[in-house]
Amino acid sequence: MNAVAIFRHAPSEGPGYFATTLERKGIAWQLIALDEGRAVPKDARRFAGLVFMGGPMSVNDDLPWINPALALIADAVRKDVPVLGHCLGGQLMAKALGGAVRASPVKEIGWGEVRVAENGVARDWLGPLQSFEAFHWHGETFSIPPGGTRVLESEHCANQGFALGKHFGMQCHVEMTEDLVRDWLRGGAREIDASRDSAGVQKPEQIERDLARRLNALHAVADRIYDRWTEGLAKA
Repeated sequence: MNAVAIFRHAPSEGPGYFATTLERKGIAWQLIALDEGRAVPKDARRFAGLVFMGGPMSVNDDLPWINPALALIADAVRKDVPVLGHCLGGQLMAKALGGAVRASPVKEIGWGEVRVAENGVARDWLGPLQSFEAFHWHGETFSIPPGGTRVLESEHCANQGFALGKHFGMQCHVEMTEDLVRDWLRGGAREIDASRDSAGVQKPEQIERDLARRLNALHAVADRIYDRWTEGLAKA
């Protein structure tokens, strides 16, 4: 089986717990650091699956790698190569598949409840789980693309996740580790301070409270999503 390609858009937004999951399963992966100027491949069949991480930019920005990334996602869906998106990655998926990305009514930074939608597609991906506490850091949101099904939602963001066949896009972050959380808090201190009036933004001390327990619970949810996603990996 070919390696899973993981696309990084910013140095601080690595694969985190997702890479741990692949390594535990013995699945090879390759990091494609777009933040370092790496080119976006053109043929999705070079990989068993494509994974897009987060980033501080917008999918609507005029950046040289965005249109090639959108084209690669569309190519993957045509060729039945699974795609997985985290936050910005989910927004890239939504736009590539015909959805739209725009400013979210409420900016979210920190921990917040996400509900699992009441439909068969959501149950297929998440089983009997009804809700969980996810990590958030976003100021934009996506619409559900044509053919997709909403599987996750929350108070401040109606579209927290969608599925389309073996493809899964999220607005929230389930890949977080302690190192990622603390790195983002250090690098994003000014953003948190500037956004403190938002109902969806928490103070750093709130975000760090009971961090180990929260991450353990989050990883249990990530296991459900990642296990289901890796089942669809292209075997050729």
